[in-house]
Amino acid sequence: MAAKNDPGVTARDVRNTALWREMEEHFLNVHGPGFGKITGASDPCPHPDGSKILFTGSMWAKLEDTPQTRICVVDTNTGAVTVATDGPNNDKLPKWSPDGQCVAFLSDRAEKGIFQLYIGGADELSKAAPSSPAEGIVEYFDWCPQGTAILIGTAGLGADKAGADGSGDLATGSGDSDVVPAWMPEVHSKADDDAAWRTLWVCDAKGDDMRQVSRQGTNVWEAAWCGPDHAIAIASTAPGEEAWYTAKLVIIELCSGEERVLYESKRQLGLPAASPSGKLVAFAQAVCSDRGIIAGDILLIDPNSKDGTTTSLAIAGTDATQLTWRDENRLFYMGQRGLQTIAGEIDLTSKEVKEIWATSETCGYRYPRASPYAAEGVVAVCESWTRYPEIGIVSKGKYQTVVSLDQGGGQWLLSKIGAVEEVSWKAPDGLEIQGLLYLPTGRTGPYATVLNVHGGPVWAIRNWWGSTSQYVPLLVAQGYAVLCVNPRGSGGRGQGFAEKVYGDMGGADTHDFLSGLDELVARGIADPKRLGVTGGSYGGFISSWIITQSDRFAAAVALAPVTDWFGQHTTSNIPYFDQIFLNSDPYAPGGLYYERSPVRFAGRYPTPVLQVAGAQDRCTPPGNALQYHRALLEHGVESVLVTYPQEGHGVRKFPAFIDFSHRMLSWFGKHMPA
Repeated sequence: MAAKNDPGVTARDVRNTALWREMEEHFLNVHGPGFGKITGASDPCPHPDGSKILFTGSMWAKLEDTPQTRICVVDTNTGAVTVATDGPNNDKLPKWSPDGQCVAFLSDRAEKGIFQLYIGGADELSKAAPSSPAEGIVEYFDWCPQGTAILIGTAGLGADKAGADGSGDLATGSGDSDVVPAWMPEVHSKADDDAAWRTLWVCDAKGDDMRQVSRQGTNVWEAAWCGPDHAIAIASTAPGEEAWYTAKLVIIELCSGEERVLYESKRQLGLPAASPSGKLVAFAQAVCSDRGIIAGDILLIDPNSKDGTTTSLAIAGTDATQLTWRDENRLFYMGQRGLQTIAGEIDLTSKEVKEIWATSETCGYRYPRASPYAAEGVVAVCESWTRYPEIGIVSKGKYQTVVSLDQGGGQWLLSKIGAVEEVSWKAPDGLEIQGLLYLPTGRTGPYATVLNVHGGPVWAIRNWWGSTSQYVPLLVAQGYAVLCVNPRGSGGRGQGFAEKVYGDMGGADTHDFLSGLDELVARGIADPKRLGVTGGSYGGFISSWIITQSDRFAAAVALAPVTDWFGQHTTSNIPYFDQIFLNSDPYAPGGLYYERSPVRFAGRYPTPVLQVAGAQDRCTPPGNALQYHRALLEHGVESVLVTYPQEGHGVRKFPAFIDFSHRMLSWFGKHMPA
């Protein structure tokens, strides 16, 4: 741990400090043994006969930027992994054709950051050829059930990344592409920039005859086949990120582009999936704070419906996070229930709901995701605090490892971290709150303890490898206890629980966190004089806010924070978010836009604050952090602001992440040493 007067706390260049070298060595020990090898996986897609599984494999060449991705195949009998593509740049999201003879995937090998569709023979992916180009960047695609055509969703070069993906332009944000020169100005004009639209395309199975099938003025956020001649989609009439919050479920006729609204809601919609014949459509309705992060109720609708009548499917208190049809009558789902990850299926004929897998471990990035396997199984990238990510199969209720992707770095990290414990407690109003507590190894309490707050607010922690970020095991390895909490407003506890944050961000949920720390202090786990708080996005807001509501914190590290809700509303690309979650008028004098802004209460307590921002962040623009920094200094509170020029919503790339880790550890080490 750095000395108290380590110049790395405030210096711009900290690469010559002892703590930088310690952080670099830590991450080299984690990632270095896997350099040039596949060490991560996502998007598992089993072959129709179950003999092999396609997946997106991630591979570090060196500790720089982010890992590259390749299309990989694993044999389900032997666990042998074959890297089937070699770039350059990145290949991702592989899917078998329905007959298993071909594979389609996305690649930006022709131009960095500009993903297009590639199609190749199942045994000759190195020879895969690009389809006819679709305008913009391909984000997703879907084989039709007959295997004769492919539905493709694209985004214009001026479209925004979702905040959960880092924010900024898809083509130019965070330095991901060379399409636009670095010197060129960013221009703000009308909200419906022609380059920002997301459109829908169709090509044949060979990638030829590419044509746009959504009409001008329709922004398609996600879509899937609905019979041979239609698509089911979540769509809006404007392209900006804020338009997603009011998007509707529509059916699009692929020949004419004509669309018809099937369903609209005051809540958010997502995960559209139609039965193979297109006779039934399933989708999710949920309280959502971020595009692409949805956990909610399953609804069914007849696509021929004229009145929007839906049927709700109850799945035993589970929030659905993925929907896939196994066949005409069985709907497969993934979901979260409390801290558990759930896989199940619904028989639409018998109305029976069958849970296939319920585990305290998990799979999937933002929320649980997996793929149906064989008649009743599941294939997933399974992980937990003590299980390095691996590809596994659930069959007849039993989990079996196919292949672990640990090349040695995982075992090293396991030797440095301690145990994880599920914890729960009562908030002041009696509501049960759940969390995960990570404890260091080889030490006894009370510990210096960091409260780690997840983003959203409507998201949820699960038992991941590395928890919510690589900095959590780093903190634990340094001797800190870390408490991660699912406060009211989190996913996985039903929509009523998620709705409790409506009109009350920073209200009762603040006491969910404080009462959790009280519980740890009472148990002798947390040292009341060495309590810290950190988190990103909504977690950055809480990290900035909670220190104005309690004097117990020795230090705070706020990442991508909101500190002024009015400024957030007028500068963010998601202004509708704060309106619905504060349930207030941003232009009305006083009100929650004033009462829940940390900057208004800067200096109430003297907690030292380190803020971290990305210059490319459109979701929680860096002006939030600058305002708070200036206000804290004006009130005599120790404050440091660090802004990364090539980062967006969060710090995601190396070596910037080493720098961020150095500064976080320096800050906590100075004010509340482990």
